[in-house]
Amino acid sequence: MFHRHDDQFFANSTADRGALAGVLGAFSYALDLTEGQPAGHSVRACWIGTALARHVGLTGAALRDIYYAVLLKDLGCSANAARVAQLFVGDDRKLKHDFKLIGPAPEDFGGFIMTEVGVGALDDIRTDAVNHLLANAPTEMTAIMATRCTRGADIARSLRFSETVAGAIAHLDEHWDGSGLPLGLAGEAIDLGARIALLAQVADVFFTAAGPAAARREVAARRGGWFDPALADAFLAISADPDFWEPLGAPDLEARLFALEPARANATIDAAWLDDIVTGFGQVIDAKSPYTGGHSARVGDIAAALGARLGLDAAAMVRLRHAAMLHDIGKLGVSSRILEKPGRLDSGEWAEMQSHAAQTGAILSRISAMADMAMVAAAHHERLDGKGYPLGLDARSIGLETRIITVADFFDALTADRPYRAALPVDEALAIMAGEVGTGIDADVFAALPAALAAGDLEKPLPHIGGALS
Repeated sequence: MFHRHDDQFFANSTADRGALAGVLGAFSYALDLTEGQPAGHSVRACWIGTALARHVGLTGAALRDIYYAVLLKDLGCSANAARVAQLFVGDDRKLKHDFKLIGPAPEDFGGFIMTEVGVGALDDIRTDAVNHLLANAPTEMTAIMATRCTRGADIARSLRFSETVAGAIAHLDEHWDGSGLPLGLAGEAIDLGARIALLAQVADVFFTAAGPAAARREVAARRGGWFDPALADAFLAISADPDFWEPLGAPDLEARLFALEPARANATIDAAWLDDIVTGFGQVIDAKSPYTGGHSARVGDIAAALGARLGLDAAAMVRLRHAAMLHDIGKLGVSSRILEKPGRLDSGEWAEMQSHAAQTGAILSRISAMADMAMVAAAHHERLDGKGYPLGLDARSIGLETRIITVADFFDALTADRPYRAALPVDEALAIMAGEVGTGIDADVFAALPAALAAGDLEKPLPHIGGALS
């Protein structure tokens, strides 16, 4: 399943510090955010998909492939968020959530367009959007699904998963009868993992919305259409037992899921592999907006250059760069309509935008290998004068690593294109930042930035993060 590596494992690891399933399971909550799903959707779908795979006789590496394919099925979901918001003129998270609850018939999609597109928008904007979708739905939906599936498969490969896992993610939206997208594959031409993942996804969506009976009805209704008949029959057989549903509502579902054999095999990740995982999820974050391509990696690079100039040791540099690359993971829970808005945000929109910092902390705090960086990353919008967010911390409570990330993020945001303005020249960006020294940003950290730029520190290849622990 995995490419094997012999790098040194984390020093002083706890029982789950380097556990692959635990790390990816925590990150899956970020994927739930961008899909507008109730927290734990990916975990619940993984439980359902793994139970189904075991029932049909899969074991060993084949079962592990299913496990991780279902857990990570939404890796590419952020890549089409901006287009969904633009095309349907709405909140991409709500649109994606509601879309998963419509029926499989063409008229169900038509009804979705008429009731969900352009809610709250001006009449002419809504009418134009509805007419465009009614005339171009096949082309537009194919492009949306292709973006999601291709990006998800590519990120799975970058996380060192097998081509089987990548293929399952690439085929997630294909249907047994050939009516799916983007390739229109049918029958066994669709990867088995994708057939299981789609069924598990639908089962959890309807279970969460309306209970076990609704989930079973929906699977039965899509048997032979969306779903492989044999898999649908197997699911209906095992889900007839009320005990099948008990774990999905249990508070210890994660612990049960991570205790299964697929999670125990090849479970420990080393520093370099964690680096790849952080990089991969940085790509998930940046894909949320066309304006943030490469932002996470650049903030990581800038922070690392500043940290080196300020004398951080090797362990702190690892923590700093990871936290910097993941500082915006909470933005996966912010509507793309807000992220892409060219004008000033209203009070409600600004509150939602600000929520991303707390979401970042909540997601990273789930990961024992990253728990010590959760607050470091979540506090990147705090200010020395206490006027930042989410907690209103001041200079007494903001650590050096957070101060570094704040400067790195500020500089990259100013020197990159944004929906509301073009990228600023470096000199202009530095002048703006200089006006925030002592109130918004740290003087010593800011002083290191022009020095690093003058020395070309940001133009030099930086060492692999894992090297600091090997």
